[in-house]
Amino acid sequence: MKLDRMIGILSILLQQEKVTAPYLAEKFEVSRRTINRDIEALCMAGIPLVTEQGVNGGVSIMEGYKIERTLLSTSDMQAILAGLRSLDSVCGTNRYAQLMEKLSAGASNLLAGDTHILIDLSSWYKDTLSPKIELLHGAIISGRRVSFCYYAPKGESRRTIEPYDLLFQWAGWYVWGWCVKREDFRLFKLGRMTELQMGEEFEKRSSPPLPELSPERIFPNAYQVKARIQPEYKWRLVEEYGPDSFIEQPDGTLLFSFGFVDKTSIVGWIASFGGGAELLEPSQFRKDVLEFAEGIRSKYL
Repeated sequence: MKLDRMIGILSILLQQEKVTAPYLAEKFEVSRRTINRDIEALCMAGIPLVTEQGVNGGVSIMEGYKIERTLLSTSDMQAILAGLRSLDSVCGTNRYAQLMEKLSAGASNLLAGDTHILIDLSSWYKDTLSPKIELLHGAIISGRRVSFCYYAPKGESRRTIEPYDLLFQWAGWYVWGWCVKREDFRLFKLGRMTELQMGEEFEKRSSPPLPELSPERIFPNAYQVKARIQPEYKWRLVEEYGPDSFIEQPDGTLLFSFGFVDKTSIVGWIASFGGGAELLEPSQFRKDVLEFAEGIRSKYL
């Protein structure tokens, strides 16, 4: 795209004193005439570029023009490139690798980004996740509706949405959009979506809201749970809820306390420890844990 190419040209000029039009044409795989038009467009946008003819000629930014060439420090650029590299972990193309090349052009010491930070935003289902992200991203850019089959705890349904944003949250990918069925904005988890199809164009709504992602709203604590956990499961409490979620007792057991959303999640969580956890509060759910365990036991008699 022209805009991407112009940003790339400006990035190179910010990091190199002077470059030639043939160099830029080869870099962006376009003709010299196209590069000349891009340079004219940048000048019209207020960037004073100077073109010099001859053996030592080339294109440069006018001397003294106030563009800070060190606007991004080395550590800043490395952090940006690490983030861009992470997007390629879920993208079906090398789009972000190409953008990394543009950003780091003329600064080979920054090309690798921060090699000590490795981010993979994909999942166990990368082969099916990448096509979903590409389709939804394309629908957002082009303003087209998307229909799909959605699997939720309350059952499966066919949905059509007007997509606005892709989000990576709570270790998973989501799409935020206007749900035609609910007549409201909704958040849909990509892992629960199948049979995605791009549909007709839609007129984007003015000032669409951003999703409210505060834990208090998404995961309201309806019940305060207290449980006695055996010490061999300390690693799990630390990993899932943090070291402040429990107090070690004189006998070595762990007194756990944390807020949960609903009864189902409480019963399932306690049962997942087998005999390694005892629910203390809410006491009315102890019977539900027993019935859950007996239901499993009856299947193996």
